[in-house]
Amino acid sequence: MQNWFECKVSFEKVMENGIQKRTTESYLVDALSFTEAEARIIEEMRPFISGEFTVSAVGRKKLSEIFFNENGDRFYKIKVYFITLDEKSGAEKKTAVQMLAQASNLKEAIAVLEDGMKGALADYTIASVTETQIMDIFPFKANKESETKDE
Repeated sequence: MQNWFECKVSFEKVMENGIQKRTTESYLVDALSFTEAEARIIEEMRPFISGEFTVSAVGRKKLSEIFFNENGDRFYKIKVYFITLDEKSGAEKKTAVQMLAQASNLKEAIAVLEDGMKGALADYTIASVTETQIMDIFPFKANKESETKDE
């Protein structure tokens, strides 16, 4: 099971009009602890940010699944209810889970979720879909690609 942490990174960003403005962006990192999440986000962000930056917050995110879509530029949080039947009472039981879908718009986010859930055996309903402020996701890579040494 993956442990996801939302990391907020603050840095000086050059705006379109040339003015520098302090901004904070959210990223999602797969890590085992808060300390590892902070170290990973620093490692991932260092090549992209010139100048100083700080990790202003690290918080655990409970996500049961993330559906990636290379055409999407935003991440949508989707609350899904899995519907099961209680064998003893015969009553319907709903279990809420949070998922993320990468998409360009709300309609595409639902389509990405439904495509990813095709193989699911349990019945489910979508309770809500909201756009998040997450800029990018950094899953754990078991095999880090070694750089070639052709010199």
